[in-house]
Amino acid sequence: MQHPRLDALAALRLTDPEQKVAATHAAAARMRAHPAPAAPVRTDGDEAGVPGRPERPLRVAATAVEKRSPFTPEGRAALVHSICHIEFNAINLALDAAWRFDGMPEAYYRDWLRVAGEEALHFTLLHEHLRGMGWRYGDFSGHDGLWTMCEKTRHDVLARMALVPRTLEARGLDATPLIQAKLRRVNTPDATKACEILDIILRDEIGHVGIGNRWYRWLCEREGLDPIAHYRVLYRRHEAPRLRAPFNLEARAQAGFTNEELEALRED
Repeated sequence: MQHPRLDALAALRLTDPEQKVAATHAAAARMRAHPAPAAPVRTDGDEAGVPGRPERPLRVAATAVEKRSPFTPEGRAALVHSICHIEFNAINLALDAAWRFDGMPEAYYRDWLRVAGEEALHFTLLHEHLRGMGWRYGDFSGHDGLWTMCEKTRHDVLARMALVPRTLEARGLDATPLIQAKLRRVNTPDATKACEILDIILRDEIGHVGIGNRWYRWLCEREGLDPIAHYRVLYRRHEAPRLRAPFNLEARAQAGFTNEELEALRED
């Protein structure tokens, strides 16, 4: 039987979204059912085809994506599409975290394949909703910010944990309630359905950010680093996006940010 981490790599390379979703669920199920041997899986040239992505959506700068006013049907579709695109990227991010880094405990790989399965579910929920609105994934453009940070941190699992789940994905904890508030003002059936899907995503993303926090601190302890001081080093070194208020402090606390970290956000 193939190593579950190589299942993750195979899913990561797939370009068709529905095939990627199916392969991701299968990889996560195999990881739950079978222990992963501790042996390294990385080989020379294995980054070929990473990440697998469809030709569409067209990837553009973050400033060039379509306007997403929720007060028109097309604007709501663009908004749902933008979240759908984030979740597609999040599948790749979780699969990459599970495959890329040799030398971590089995629990680490189990965590990230579970996250990949949950991100695949989020993508499916959003894509089905988008199709119900008369659109498909790829009909609008999307930006590449999440994968750009994945590339920057591809040689350092500590930097990956610091800057993808507990920085970029944590921004989703802050943004989701603001998006939901706009959609509730619209109060159409499709907007209400989108809010319900975002409730599921927010619940799960608290757990995903928590996994990032846990492994970041585990790695800092293993390497004798202060988590708060080293985070600042990594944040500057890799030019992470600036953290901007308002912050969802309750969700961040549930995701394992410490009181000291939350107080620092309040002071910014």
